[in-house]
Amino acid sequence: MQRAWRNYSLSITLFALFAITMVIHTVSGWFQYAAEQQQHGQQAELLGDDGYIWSWAEWTFQNWQSEFLELGSFVVLSSFLIHKGSPESKDGDDEMKAMLERIQKRLDELEAADEPERKRKAS
Repeated sequence: MQRAWRNYSLSITLFALFAITMVIHTVSGWFQYAAEQQQHGQQAELLGDDGYIWSWAEWTFQNWQSEFLELGSFVVLSSFLIHKGSPESKDGDDEMKAMLERIQKRLDELEAADEPERKRKAS
């Protein structure tokens, strides 16, 4: 369990917060729905044509679309797509290859510059 927490603590925490807020949203929505039904002289029902489930689904998906879909798509898309210069974007394969080639070239130059000194010390 400790290993799972260490490796996935962000996901576990976000899921727990999501679950808690969904329960709060559902319960508070039920009380609001029941009060509205009582004001109209009707019985609050969970299922059926005018049941709470439809109001709950409407409220949930309106909120989900405006908040979670936007943020979720940004997170998922930024892990696959590139926006050059953005700290959130990973480097493309071509950029990474060019950077590694520059590093290797510089290392080769440093090694070649040290070669005469090593020969002189060996003599």
